[in-house]
Amino acid sequence: MAGLFRYPRCLMRFEITTLGTGAALPARGRYPSAQLLNIHERLYLVDCGEGTQERLRQAEVNFNRIGCIFISHMHGDHYLGLMGLLSSMHLNGRQDELLVFGPPELKEVIDVQLRASQTYLRYPLRVRSLAHKSGTVVYSTDRVEVLTLALEHRIPTTGFLFRERAMLRKLDPSKVASIPHFARNGVKEGEDLLLADGTVVPNAELTLDPPLPRSYAYCSDTAYAPELIDHIRGVDLLYHEATFTDELLARAKETMHSTARQAATMARDAKVRTLLLGHFSSRYKSNTVLLAEALPIFSNTLLANEGAVFRIDQRTSV
Repeated sequence: MAGLFRYPRCLMRFEITTLGTGAALPARGRYPSAQLLNIHERLYLVDCGEGTQERLRQAEVNFNRIGCIFISHMHGDHYLGLMGLLSSMHLNGRQDELLVFGPPELKEVIDVQLRASQTYLRYPLRVRSLAHKSGTVVYSTDRVEVLTLALEHRIPTTGFLFRERAMLRKLDPSKVASIPHFARNGVKEGEDLLLADGTVVPNAELTLDPPLPRSYAYCSDTAYAPELIDHIRGVDLLYHEATFTDELLARAKETMHSTARQAATMARDAKVRTLLLGHFSSRYKSNTVLLAEALPIFSNTLLANEGAVFRIDQRTSV
């Protein structure tokens, strides 16, 4: 059955490391936007602000393991660390192909810098342009698929939805002995068991539900955009920018950013499980004022911080 897989439990990790949580400027111990996703031991980088490779080193990440990089838009705090990272991968002897997804202008920016420095990468680099619309699958493997989210910002900006692929059903340990070896894969894929005498044993009597597929949505930078709700409904973890408090709502509208209250409203209306706030303005010495604004609207709200790891655990029921 398409989209099903089975892996040892040790490979079932789904976690997000927030490498940079600041807006525009590196300040107050915050760095420009960057996140590392580990999904079943495959690494994905989302945005790459200044200093990202140093943050990866501090997190003791071998960044040559990163297979894909997703750049949301062409504001510097989201991509100015990219060329340094690409160069370091080259100098460290990377040979595996690297996929980079981003706005159409990104390829031109990369090409001109490689040409100006007469750099010829040791590894294949594939840069793929993103269309500014929601719901398009841009990357897919047997473990995960990545879809686009059309955010509302001053320039075309794309968020990303990472969805784990559905797993095989589990054989009920008490029934395994009654299932012939040749039929077990089919039963795991949801088939009923046909016995030699013609008896049909329903799949539900032989298997247990697998863990529910996990999901993560990345929404930065964006104004309040309720049209995204249907695309992020029910995700396990929503990262949503909260650049300002509601006291600066006018500034948020002018710059097409969100307040913490608006982020919490999005989480509440989309019925997500957990909200993670980030992309904080450097004007705030402490992020707690943003958390305090969000909590009355959506109680399961967390603050992103540099180097923190947020794990999405497996579950079998909604």
